[in-house]
Amino acid sequence: MHFLFLFFRGGPSGRTLLSALVLWSAAQAASALTLDEAQRRAVERSRQISAQDSGVVAAREMAVAAGQLPDPVLKLGIDNLPVDGADRFSVTRDFMTQRRIGLMQEFTRDEKRLARSARYEREAERSQAERAATVASIQKDTALAWLDRYYIEAMQAATAGQVAQARLEIEAADAAYRAGRGSRADVLAARSVLAGLEDKLSDVERRVRAAKIMLARWVGEDAGAPLAGEPRIDAVALDMNRLEGQLAHHPQITVLGKNEQLAEADAQLARANRQADWGVEFSYSQRGPQYSNMVAVGISIPLQWDRKNRQDRELASKLALIEQSKALREDALRAHVAEVRAMLEEWENGRRRITRYELELVPLADERTQAVLAAYRGGKAGLADVLAARRGETEIRIQTLQLRADTARLWAQLNFLGAEGHDAPGKDKR
Repeated sequence: MHFLFLFFRGGPSGRTLLSALVLWSAAQAASALTLDEAQRRAVERSRQISAQDSGVVAAREMAVAAGQLPDPVLKLGIDNLPVDGADRFSVTRDFMTQRRIGLMQEFTRDEKRLARSARYEREAERSQAERAATVASIQKDTALAWLDRYYIEAMQAATAGQVAQARLEIEAADAAYRAGRGSRADVLAARSVLAGLEDKLSDVERRVRAAKIMLARWVGEDAGAPLAGEPRIDAVALDMNRLEGQLAHHPQITVLGKNEQLAEADAQLARANRQADWGVEFSYSQRGPQYSNMVAVGISIPLQWDRKNRQDRELASKLALIEQSKALREDALRAHVAEVRAMLEEWENGRRRITRYELELVPLADERTQAVLAAYRGGKAGLADVLAARRGETEIRIQTLQLRADTARLWAQLNFLGAEGHDAPGKDKR
């Protein structure tokens, strides 16, 4: 962080905050935590992903099971057993008594079994879409936590440099006061500035600790590692003119699309349920030794005697749910397009403001400080003027850092909308 100390003491005119951030990043250890690495670790350690993977497996297994015929039913029984008289409870003496064994099989139509299987396949696809949405959310939240810590630490370094500079100015004010060239008011003013900067540094250090805690939520113990250089935040993968088409594949919108497909599968199954399945039963009955054994064959068919109020209404319900899912998806897409469009406008404005700060406001503040400092050395300005110029320069530089932080957050929210494996422009590939 030594370069920031020198930077805030005043360097050549036109030196930008971006160059300072690059130097600061280069000074980090070789084992620095990159944004890509932080996101990878966050995804790897997420229990949400594991849970959704299990959900996909469960739906796939059910899809296979739902496509099978129902299990055959084994039937055992005794028919026409006497309960009184001379043949009471005898299974052989009465000619009507039969010991029966049978097998019944329901034959579910292929159309219905395929519809049931397809329904669980759609559920598996929805679980996969939810997984992709979770990955995108984890990547975005990890990026936000990483960037928050990065810029807050940059502010910490900048504020620490100002504290060091303020201490030098107190020494200079004390020396001038003892030599009779300055006033006690100058010394007190310098001490007041130092106290204010130290208080600001304490607050920034608190924010650094909080940022590390938030990053630890995603990457675990590595949250305290030094961070690598700032990613490029001047490019996103979205085009303002093609937003609706691009966002149609956004993970959250994809999940809603899968909900619509699942509703369609439910409707197809309800349509198949309008036709009843039938079953076949075969039984063999053994009677007493003096009587003939018997066999029986039967067919069972459910009677859909009130189809208009049962099967037809079930189908109408499922068709209505399709329309509901479609409306929810379209409304969510419109809302998301509007939200992202506003974020893109704000991000573009942030980029323009960063350029203005770095090329105009920061150099002007630096030149003003150097001019006031030269006037002070020549006896044409007081220490209060130097302190005021320093404070103004400090505020401009801190504002630039805060502006970069805000713009970087917008960049992260825009760039990590996609699913797993999305290579966003500007991601740190080191």
